[in-house]
Amino acid sequence: MTHRQAQRLSRRTTLGLLFAAAAGVMAAGMPAAAQAQAKEELQVRIGYQKYGTLTLLKGRGTLEKRLAEQGVGVKWTEFPAGPVLLEGLNVGSIDFGTVGEAPPIFAQAAGANLVYVGNEPASPASEAIVVPKGSGLRTLADLKGKKVALNKGSNVHYLLLKALEKAGVAYADIQPVFLPPADARAAFERGSVDAWAIWDPFLAAAEKQLGARVLADGKGLVANYQFYLASRTYAEKNPEILRIVLDEVAKVDDWGRNNPDEVATILAAQTGLGKDVVALAASRYAYGVKPVSVDVIASQQRVADAFSSLKLIPKPIVVKDALLPARQLATSAK
Repeated sequence: MTHRQAQRLSRRTTLGLLFAAAAGVMAAGMPAAAQAQAKEELQVRIGYQKYGTLTLLKGRGTLEKRLAEQGVGVKWTEFPAGPVLLEGLNVGSIDFGTVGEAPPIFAQAAGANLVYVGNEPASPASEAIVVPKGSGLRTLADLKGKKVALNKGSNVHYLLLKALEKAGVAYADIQPVFLPPADARAAFERGSVDAWAIWDPFLAAAEKQLGARVLADGKGLVANYQFYLASRTYAEKNPEILRIVLDEVAKVDDWGRNNPDEVATILAAQTGLGKDVVALAASRYAYGVKPVSVDVIASQQRVADAFSSLKLIPKPIVVKDALLPARQLATSAK
């Protein structure tokens, strides 16, 4: 076995251990026929956006094949942004999904009963603050007094906070214009806003199609992790299904890292965007799903504290409260 193969095996084994113990506890004592019937009735409803590994997973169809062997169905629902995806998770219309750094903070502060189950590595170049190609804005300090479009509670909300902080501009000194990506692009094109904080592939589309100029991306400002989350109830009842989902995510990560042209082909088909656009976006991806570490949770806590200090969330939160029970994680890691 090569060193690379050993690394892949180790990563997948670690992911699997997150849920394996709980699955064993739940199955114990249940008659085989009852287990089979329960599996036949099960389904995992996945929320995804126009980016990242889940879009690739949907395009390749490998998860459906894997779960069909267990009598489990898969339902995919597309969302325009992370905040509305987590609203879907909170109201029970989906069971699992992926979002950036900020949406789980806003959702947890609003009382959503969700849990972090994994994350992709940091990808700071996958989000940026852009201005029109003819704009006179040249530095972050130039944003003072300007209108900046962004999706409230999304990953770029935190990017904007950190960018303004670096430039010495108070958040109160800009005019945030809260719009979902499609509406923000329209406002950006007609000149109704001065800048736009946005993520890939919308970022790549603005660069390729509109000639948008990057004022600053996330490098040196934010980590921009992509998180996998599940409803707490679903995670506790169906740990084995989530283990399989994460294992298939890990496989797609391995495949995607080594097949950029095929990745672009799948993303173009799944998103309806040009291959040149999605190829640029995919070039900024960070592949390698892993369990949420202490350091990543600490990073998320800093995000939460930043929003809390500006009264952008209704109350302070403790991010680690949105993890699976410590006893379950400890048992699973053995």
